[in-house]
Amino acid sequence: MMSEVHQAITAHSQKQHALVRAFVELDVKREMYIEEAVALCQRGESFSVHKINEVTKQINELAKNGIVPQRKYVTVDMVKEYVQKLNNQSS
Repeated sequence: MMSEVHQAITAHSQKQHALVRAFVELDVKREMYIEEAVALCQRGESFSVHKINEVTKQINELAKNGIVPQRKYVTVDMVKEYVQKLNNQSS
């Protein structure tokens, strides 16, 4: 009986660790795509938030398990506003 409980706890724990690991990997990828969009916007080049939001969607699917946080979807305007803020700070 005890070993069954132990196995169940171990399986649950491993599942949680896998979710957290997946979240961290996706979150890093999301940040990278955001930085990419910001850099393009700063150079006045066209950019898309598609990749950012694809990853955001995957993160939010994981978040349904209640272990990892959700992330906000990003709009083109959000990137532009952020770049504007950066420009105002540096001038």
